[in-house]
Amino acid sequence: MKTIALVGALLLSATAAFAQTAPLNFEQAVYVSCREAQAMNVEARKSLAVYLAEHSARYRGVVLPDGEHGAHLALLVRGGCTLAPDAYLFTVIDRAIVAEKDKLPKR
Repeated sequence: MKTIALVGALLLSATAAFAQTAPLNFEQAVYVSCREAQAMNVEARKSLAVYLAEHSARYRGVVLPDGEHGAHLALLVRGGCTLAPDAYLFTVIDRAIVAEKDKLPKR
């Protein structure tokens, strides 16, 4: 019985350790849900979100803005993740960029 509890504890700690680190490539990053991203530490979550946003912006032919408009995009992503925590973070980010595409500077 103690062995099962130990294995369970090891799996739980391994899952928690995975949740603290950002994925290493796009194929992994694209499948991170909003809930999983929220479980990451702040720096890992920020770097993942910026990485995904830059990828989406390049694909959509726009540049990510700084300042107030960048903060507006971040609020859209935050709201999307609040409404659908099981959605993929990349999907939420991409939809926010598409929604604001006409207002973003072109590449």
